[in-house]
Amino acid sequence: MQEPNSTLTFDDLKDKLETYIGDTEELSLVTKAYMFAYEKHFGQKRLSGEDYITHPLNVAYILTGIYADVPTICAALLHDVMEDCDISEEEMKEKFGDEITLLVGGVTKLTRLSFVGDNESMIANHRKILVGLSEDVRVIIIKLADRLHNLRTLWVLPEKKQKLKAKETLDILTPIAHRLGMSQIKGELEDLSLRYYKPDVYFSIIEKLNQSKNERDNIVFEMKDKVSELLNAHGIKHEITGRAKSIYSIYKKLDNGRKFSDIYDLLALRVFVDTEQDCYQVLGIIHSKYRPIPKRFKDYIAMPKTNMYQSLHTTVFGLDGHLFEIQIRTYEMDRVAELGIASHWSYKEQNSNSKASMQSAMEQKLQFFRTIMELKNEEANDEEFVRQVKEDVFKDTIYVFTPKGDVVELAHGSTPIDFAYRVHSGVGDKMVGAIVNNVIVPFDHVLQDNDIVKINTNQNSFGPNREWINMAKTAQTKNKIRSFFNRIDKEGYLSKGEELLKEELRKRKVPINDFLTEYKDKILNELKYSKLDELYISLGNNKVSINQIMNIAYQLTATKEEIILNKTKAKEVDIPSIKNDIIVKGIDNVKINIALCCKPIPGDRILGYITKGYGITVHRMICPNIADLDERIIEVEWNDVITKKYPTNLLVYASNTKNILLDIISKTSNNEITVQSINSLNSSENFLYDITVLVDSKESLLKFMDDIKLIPNILSVERIIK
Repeated sequence: MQEPNSTLTFDDLKDKLETYIGDTEELSLVTKAYMFAYEKHFGQKRLSGEDYITHPLNVAYILTGIYADVPTICAALLHDVMEDCDISEEEMKEKFGDEITLLVGGVTKLTRLSFVGDNESMIANHRKILVGLSEDVRVIIIKLADRLHNLRTLWVLPEKKQKLKAKETLDILTPIAHRLGMSQIKGELEDLSLRYYKPDVYFSIIEKLNQSKNERDNIVFEMKDKVSELLNAHGIKHEITGRAKSIYSIYKKLDNGRKFSDIYDLLALRVFVDTEQDCYQVLGIIHSKYRPIPKRFKDYIAMPKTNMYQSLHTTVFGLDGHLFEIQIRTYEMDRVAELGIASHWSYKEQNSNSKASMQSAMEQKLQFFRTIMELKNEEANDEEFVRQVKEDVFKDTIYVFTPKGDVVELAHGSTPIDFAYRVHSGVGDKMVGAIVNNVIVPFDHVLQDNDIVKINTNQNSFGPNREWINMAKTAQTKNKIRSFFNRIDKEGYLSKGEELLKEELRKRKVPINDFLTEYKDKILNELKYSKLDELYISLGNNKVSINQIMNIAYQLTATKEEIILNKTKAKEVDIPSIKNDIIVKGIDNVKINIALCCKPIPGDRILGYITKGYGITVHRMICPNIADLDERIIEVEWNDVITKKYPTNLLVYASNTKNILLDIISKTSNNEITVQSINSLNSSENFLYDITVLVDSKESLLKFMDDIKLIPNILSVERIIK
């Protein structure tokens, strides 16, 4: 862990830049950026008492450690001037051009966000930062360096703020640094964050490490010599270093129940060689002398991680039976492992087409950002978006192969459905079968590392099955399947809505072309639709009634019935958590869901259906959807004490609509029932209402239904199963 450098000078920064940047014109641009920042921050002080310019200078210096390009260095020096010195975007563009201004503006936007707060603001800010990443990855790299220097001087803040900043770093920024492969910066961010977030744990680990340091150093030094002698004997040019385990990684192992004495990879070596072929030779030589531990070998050279990390990992029984973790890599692999994607900005390796090749490499590797953008484009609220990002982007991954040997990264627990849609949406939509390791498998088969997956497609296939949504693992796949059906449903709703309007106008003997010419713009403006198709779709799926359209066109006053319908129709029904309200005989701590088809309520006779991967779904015994299912049925029952209300659906038939809804709602107060949504259904003879109510018992529901039947003009009341 490095200490903050308050004595750092611009000459130090320039000297470091000159080790990999030879263009004097670009170096002069860095000088210009520094002088501008120095002038604008002059007189400003940090909480530590230092001149403010020391902060951007340190941030820029940190970035030279990952060979950042000149625009990134300049943006690091200038990253606070727009925020703290009232410099406009126009002035920045005039002095430093569009590229640097874009980077400074991006960092400024992120700086203005407060990542710590209540749940709602935390979710919103998560979304903003994650979406901001995809605009230019250099923005987040500057942000990581900025946070690293701030953590180095975190001692100036009160303890409460220290903990908030440290937790925010661990929750939001270090996973991103990991995905970018920037292990140097990630490791220091984690160790510093732990130092302030859990100081007692941090210093306890430091103390234990110090107690065993001499013994550990001696063992590592001796093992290093033995391995070096072995490789020299085989004529392999190499370097070996002892590798220190980060304090945070030790903490994570202890937090998972490991004992300090059992963390064997505290003893670790890293071997550097010139070529990929040398890596495999070294591995074979080491294994011939020291017995490896089964299942502890990883080949990240043949199958690199998506952050470009490559290395061979093995754990062997070394001197005196001590376990050693050994990493074997080339010098180039080490540079990528330590610096991540930033290593592609090293001017040492630039050629005439460097920018194009660098961009190509980034496009290939930054699947992370593409995934986030795909998630953002789906229709999901802030909370759902963040959940999806955590599930799809920051979870454990597996690596499987196409039949041609291409590597595909998937979330742990993925199925052939996820694989097909990761390859291409067209493959997923037309999938008719899956073969894994030459064996036909069902679509809910869970894929494992190194599986070879082949997807059979049929161009005449209608498309995916709605059940695939439950079989797919990732939210990204589920959203693609939903998008397919949304497109299909929209086509059906559009046709239905257009026909409903034509039918109504035929009754009124009004030509549809005349009606649309005169009233279309007025109706669209009133209902806030941009085009006619949107109106037809809403009319087709009952979000808008034909009466509403006529009322707007002919300036009729909406009835009380229509006001009630407008407020309650198509309202999403929340299914409550049913923990403790339903008992599964012989099983504890199992996930239980209420079936959306029959919506059982307390007092109903019920059965449980064991689903694949989604716990137990509870149905009414009379539900037709489980009539032919025997094998996976399990006995369940309602608890004696019920703590919540549950939704169910009633279909109400009426001979006319005068005050019907008002009368129905008036009956709820006597029965402690809540009307959650009302949808008006079309019928040529009678008026139909699909009403969702919340009830705490079947007894209350039956009384409510009897009360409704007493209302004049009510023909019948039925409880329905959808």
